Amino acid sequence: MKADIKDEQDIKLLVDTFYDKVNEDDLLSPVFNGFAQVNWEHHLPVMYSFWSSVLFGTMAYKGQPFPKHLRLPVERQHFARWVDLFTQTADSLFEGEKTQELKQKASSIAQVFQMKMGLIGVIGKELTA
Repeated sequence: MKADIKDEQDIKLLVDTFYDKVNEDDLLSPVFNGFAQVNWEHHLPVMYSFWSSVLFGTMAYKGQPFPKHLRLPVERQHFARWVDLFTQTADSLFEGEKTQELKQKASSIAQVFQMKMGLIGVIGKELTA
């Protein structure tokens, strides 16, 4: 049986493992490493703070994540892959109530971003012309 996510070290393991997968992914890696040219030494600690704030309410993250994503060349399939990889990573490392909460919050964040970007409608359906 796997343990549940319980502390900052677990968040770090999750984030590091997840972004290792993102860097190997044919769909997501070009967005992060090509278009966005992510500085991983800077980005990873920001992600530790973000997920710590989301999951544990630490308030460690100070920022607005959406505007940084608005300029990215992403579509619905990018969000779907991101959520799939994130969920797979969480499930491969942890199980329990906090892990379920984390996966639900990640999915909700992806939905909100897609709505704000005009990729899906309010009820989760693709917008039509």
